[in-house]
Amino acid sequence: MAAARGLGLRAAGLGSLLRAARTGPVSGAGWPGWGRATGLNELSRPLASPQAPARAVRRSALGVISRPGLVWRPSRCGSSSAEATAAKTEDDSFLQWFLLLIPVTAFGLGTWQVQRRKWKLQLIAELESRVMAEPIPLPADPMELQKLEYRPVKVRGHFDHSKELYMMPRTMVDPAREAREAGRLSSAAESGAYVVTPFHCTALGVTILVNRGFVPRKKMNPDTRRKGQVEGEVDLVGMVRLSETRKPFVPENNPARNHWHYRDLEAMARLTGAEPIFIDADFKSTVPGGPIGGQTRVTLRNEHMQYIITWYGLCAATSYLWFKKFLSRTPGV
Repeated sequence: MAAARGLGLRAAGLGSLLRAARTGPVSGAGWPGWGRATGLNELSRPLASPQAPARAVRRSALGVISRPGLVWRPSRCGSSSAEATAAKTEDDSFLQWFLLLIPVTAFGLGTWQVQRRKWKLQLIAELESRVMAEPIPLPADPMELQKLEYRPVKVRGHFDHSKELYMMPRTMVDPAREAREAGRLSSAAESGAYVVTPFHCTALGVTILVNRGFVPRKKMNPDTRRKGQVEGEVDLVGMVRLSETRKPFVPENNPARNHWHYRDLEAMARLTGAEPIFIDADFKSTVPGGPIGGQTRVTLRNEHMQYIITWYGLCAATSYLWFKKFLSRTPGV
């Protein structure tokens, strides 16, 4: 009985298909695209199986209709999602190790500043010991002077005031005033010049250049300080100074106007006929009405501790942020 019922259902389905075929290709009525998908020729051929028409009906009902020239491909959504996840993981890994360079670099710079501070403290100690040493006679060998900068030396001879040179603009070295004005934006120091005078050394038979000291601008003219123009032989103590190169933003020397902004010993020596040997006279050389001696600055900047704190502080801060972002986050988030 069940077999007869199934056979009847197949016959009914076949009859429906034949009726649809007799009405011609269905393009706008009936089942959409059925004519294109099957055609009369398909129906005129013997069916491979009694279930074939039923399968065709089910495929049409589901909207899966075969069309010539179209090829079905499986979706790649799953593959694209996996590739995107892998790419993101790779980018995160690169960013993690790249950002680690910041604290590592800061730590390296802090350690370098520690070494620089040790070197600077040693240099300051050496300079202080050299400045406080007992004066020695001025060496006759100019090459030996290259190792004696800031070393006190003693000479005897006389000045040639007719060939004075002026290093300007300068302010007087006054440690007490500078300590009072520390931290201020402006200074009350008076501007002037250093008076550099040729000095003929009696014992050595050579002429050197001596920075006698500071005079205010209104006293640059030697006629305004005749009392301070020392005559005859004198004993002097001064610190050896070497030639220097022009620093950025420092004007060029102007020998024609007798304005010198930095120590160019070769040019100064050519102009005065002296040897390229230069000393700063000490404060004891000061005479009433004359230049104020002792204008040698022997301080060295030592700001390395500030740099150490800055770099190590940056290292600690960036290390903490890196740890919070990449190591202490919840897994899977």
